[in-house]
Amino acid sequence: MPSITPDIPTIDEVAGGVDTHQDTHTAAVIDHVGRVLGTEQFPADTAGYAALLTWMRSFGTVRVVGIEGTGAYGAGLARYLRRQEMNLSEVDRPDRKARRFQGKSDPIDAIQAAKAALAGERTGTPKQRDGRVEALRCLRIARRSAVDQRADAQRQIKALIVTAPDDLRTQLRGLPVKKLIAICAALRPDPAHAQDPATATMIALRSLARRHQQLAAEINDLDELLEPLVAAINPALLAVHGLGPDTAGQLLVTAGENHDRLSSEAAFAMLCGVAPIPASSGKTHRHRLNRGGDRQANAALYRIALVRLRWDPRTRAYMERRTQDGLSKKEIIRCLKRYIARELYQVITRNDHRPGD
Repeated sequence: MPSITPDIPTIDEVAGGVDTHQDTHTAAVIDHVGRVLGTEQFPADTAGYAALLTWMRSFGTVRVVGIEGTGAYGAGLARYLRRQEMNLSEVDRPDRKARRFQGKSDPIDAIQAAKAALAGERTGTPKQRDGRVEALRCLRIARRSAVDQRADAQRQIKALIVTAPDDLRTQLRGLPVKKLIAICAALRPDPAHAQDPATATMIALRSLARRHQQLAAEINDLDELLEPLVAAINPALLAVHGLGPDTAGQLLVTAGENHDRLSSEAAFAMLCGVAPIPASSGKTHRHRLNRGGDRQANAALYRIALVRLRWDPRTRAYMERRTQDGLSKKEIIRCLKRYIARELYQVITRNDHRPGD
């Protein structure tokens, strides 16, 4: 008598998903229709990456691997899998509605990552983090931190001057920043009288001023590394009117080493947060401001727009024409950022800045 049990088809292709954490990665494998074949946890190191890939391949040919957090805890795993020529997708976290109904755990998140990668929903191509753009990103992190700390030190110096004794406040008040820092760094208070508020204020001012000088020297050292690196990656970008090493470096980091992952100039504009978002309903047809995307890239485009409004005749003519149309300065700058993103996308994608080419 023939069996009435249906034949289980042989699994040829599977999809993987990984929920990444600092010490461990939880992986899941599903078949081509989304059935869960298994979940497992692996250590977040090179041996764990190899074991994870071997485990996934034991279920069949791995079609795609969805990884959550390729720019953070999943960066090492993404580098390893890319070297193994695996097809990778960066997946977003599950939306709140899905988590509310399905719960939250590492295996559940890994399964959701695999399903998202298989369906191609809420996914993107991960940035490559093994080239010169990644080196540029690391140097820019150090520079931005130094700039922020230098600004904090300067604000603290001025706040101390406000409450300083009258004679010290009179001496330091209203001085240019460069001269103020030099005078405060050269103060010679007596540490033996640190219990006196005036002496303590001078000690604090000297400490903050010297910190300011050290941070300024650190920023200069980093700038000497950043400018030639940006020029080596994409010299055409520095030649564009209104761009300097700082803004050009930020846009290169935003685009990534594998800039071919940007499918269009509209995608780049959305990545930079300058693409208007449709907000129409019924008889109302309008767009709203995009508050998403890379806000550092958005700020870089804003600075470029300001420079061009000051020095570029074409931009100034555009400003006058749109002002006559009734647009405010803020609205005109938003339009300019969108146009600048379109122009810079062409410059970035025309230049293949991979090493060795």
